Amino acid sequence: MRRWMRPPPVALGRVAGAGLFALGVACWLAGSDTKNRAARGLAVAMSFYNLATFAVLLGAGLGSKLVGIALWPAVVLHAAMAVWCLACLRRKSSG
Repeated sequence: MRRWMRPPPVALGRVAGAGLFALGVACWLAGSDTKNRAARGLAVAMSFYNLATFAVLLGAGLGSKLVGIALWPAVVLHAAMAVWCLACLRRKSSG
């Protein structure tokens, strides 16, 4: 791929951040709706995202010795968010 055709990493990061922000807003707005299948789908999507991000960051920290000031807090944050999303899914399915 030619150099001029590659999008800059900053732009890709901003697009990904905007997408995650939009998904977070959708989850927030659907949080009180326990009977809707779409709300459950959002919670499943966020669970998958947080589990996948946790695994990628953990692998980067342990496998490639990628280090930085925010790596381990991000690993812990995504693990906690995954547990919280899964707990919400479990609560919604039982209640």
